[in-house]
Amino acid sequence: MPDALHPQLVLDITPSAEPSLDNFVPGVNHAALAAVRELAPGRALYLWGPAGAGRSHLLRAAVAAHPGGLGLSAETPASDWPEPDANGALPPLVAVDDVHRLDAEGQARLFALYNQWRAAAATTRASCLLLSGDQAPLQLPLREDLRTRLGWDLVYRLELLSDADKRDALLAQGASRQLQLAPALIDWLLVHRARDMRQLTAILDALDRYSLATRRPITLPLLKTMLAETPPSS
Repeated sequence: MPDALHPQLVLDITPSAEPSLDNFVPGVNHAALAAVRELAPGRALYLWGPAGAGRSHLLRAAVAAHPGGLGLSAETPASDWPEPDANGALPPLVAVDDVHRLDAEGQARLFALYNQWRAAAATTRASCLLLSGDQAPLQLPLREDLRTRLGWDLVYRLELLSDADKRDALLAQGASRQLQLAPALIDWLLVHRARDMRQLTAILDALDRYSLATRRPITLPLLKTMLAETPPSS
């Protein structure tokens, strides 16, 4: 008979840890991670790459690492986009995610933001500008003057993690928490389930809780049992 605790255990296979620069798995993206860490006032950084490469993770992590930082996206209402204060200063870091999804109004706001950032870049009011998109600047479906601005300063491409990078990262995470994870279990996850690192980590977190509650060791059959009992929305 299934354990009565199972429903509570399996309905929360969602990423729980907030994105940080420390829990970002760089793979071959060490230079891009270093650029985000070292982003200084007066500099702008544009990150681009395919979905799942970690663009949003890095932007959210950078905002969290800068007290007073502000994160924006295509869904951000116009009223929430920043304006310079009485001294002409913007927030210390402004991050704009998925610029390729901005409509005409959003592009106009980003164009103005770039000009405001540039005007203060060489002053004591300088701030950081961090942006992301799915293509290189000149290939974006945006207005020409905005595409040019996206390439004004630092530009880094993010590459997807290889399966070997993901496997090593997941095994290392398990070892740090004293979980004995068979490589075959990780390989099965990479083939059959979400390939995003935050989602994969969340599955391992849920598996750890499930193993403790059922008093069964972590094995591939236990993982399959847990996932079979997980509501599809999770």
